[in-house]
Amino acid sequence: MRSADPTGPDGTAPREGRTRYLLVGTGHRCEMYLRSLLDDHADVAELVAVGDSNPGRAEHYRRLVEETAGVPVQVFDPAALTRTIREQAIDRVVITTPDATHADYICETLRAGADAVVEKPLTIDAEGCRRVTAAVEETGRHVVVTFNYRYSPRNTALKDVVQSGALGTVTSVDFSWVLDTVHGADYFRRWHRQKQNSGGLLVHKSSHHFDLVNWWLADAPERVYASGGLRFYGRDNAEARARAGAPRAAGPDGDPFALDLRSDERLSRLYLDHQHHDGYRRDQDVFSDGITIEDNLALVVDYARGATLSYSLNAHSPWEGYRVAVNGTEGRAELEVVERAAVLPAAGGTPVDPSVTAGAEQGGARRRGERLVVQRHWGTAEEVPVRNGSGSHGGGDRLLLADVFRGPGEDPYGRPSGYRDGVAAVSVGIAGNRSLETGAPVRIADLDLGSTAADRRSGVPA
Repeated sequence: MRSADPTGPDGTAPREGRTRYLLVGTGHRCEMYLRSLLDDHADVAELVAVGDSNPGRAEHYRRLVEETAGVPVQVFDPAALTRTIREQAIDRVVITTPDATHADYICETLRAGADAVVEKPLTIDAEGCRRVTAAVEETGRHVVVTFNYRYSPRNTALKDVVQSGALGTVTSVDFSWVLDTVHGADYFRRWHRQKQNSGGLLVHKSSHHFDLVNWWLADAPERVYASGGLRFYGRDNAEARARAGAPRAAGPDGDPFALDLRSDERLSRLYLDHQHHDGYRRDQDVFSDGITIEDNLALVVDYARGATLSYSLNAHSPWEGYRVAVNGTEGRAELEVVERAAVLPAAGGTPVDPSVTAGAEQGGARRRGERLVVQRHWGTAEEVPVRNGSGSHGGGDRLLLADVFRGPGEDPYGRPSGYRDGVAAVSVGIAGNRSLETGAPVRIADLDLGSTAADRRSGVPA
């Protein structure tokens, strides 16, 4: 049972009517939620405490909150999550921990009496899906999975085109995503580099992309065939290129793949200063041993109503962005997005993830931006305007966070995502990983991801 008289971290009673939050996992990703709780949604949400297995990082954010917002928050030990939820009368827990821990924290949160808001992916394997399903079914509580790409205006514009029926019945989707040698490389120097932690890029990164396709089509994936491997990063690939006369790295300032945490004040304070607590290294060599994830991937996915997805992911491209083509019985839509046109030497460093930054840097013949074109049969091509807002992902993050912290209103595009969406997104990656292991197509129904009773009860609360 929850405490009958919970107090805030400063000993005062919580403000009436505000939803009480814990945040577990204090790496880079948590800051978006933390700042949103303290700024735009402070009138409806109260951050009670932050927790992390690394006490230094948790303390870093406690001080950051106090210094920037003047709001006192506690630091709690994630091992005491259940006790903290109950003693502090917590309503919701935001989970931004490494992917392999998501299922543990979701299940414990629900059974302790709170709802969960979790960064994608929901979990990394079928066993995790089954455990979360059982917890939702047992408690009847809610799980929100934060798919911010749904809220990006360019992706919503494509959803509008498909949903309008302008293309007729969708028959196939071609989807190609390229990560550049800054953002893509970053997955190979962090905890993501081991599949046991992240599920590989098919789960960690591509769950975003599979969720988009599921959402665009309003359909469910049924069968997956995958091919791919580690072909650029890792020691063996670097040595093979060196033997062929191509150095593993070049550039006027040394190795362009190296990350020096000392050159970035934020990363240094968040990771380097607290490395001694747990030995975690944020700046591992992308050409070292121990990498068990793939950097080149291709999938064919069959959908329940007959459409086929052909998907590819490359993690060492000279530019970053994606191209989508949706083919229908009455026409075709094409979306091209350039998030970073080129990786060029730049004073002050290069942002790791270009999708969350503004600007329109030049990349020679390629320019940052987006273009959505629709062409119906026997007609000319027409460009569909994309209206971006302020902030990261074209203003999409701001819209997502409003839905998360204030509750979603009526949405003609159905962007708020719950448990069922999270399972559907990771199901493609989980099946893809199984296909990579066996060399055969995998039916998602054969994975046993959990019952459907929980699915029907676990959407975003009204």
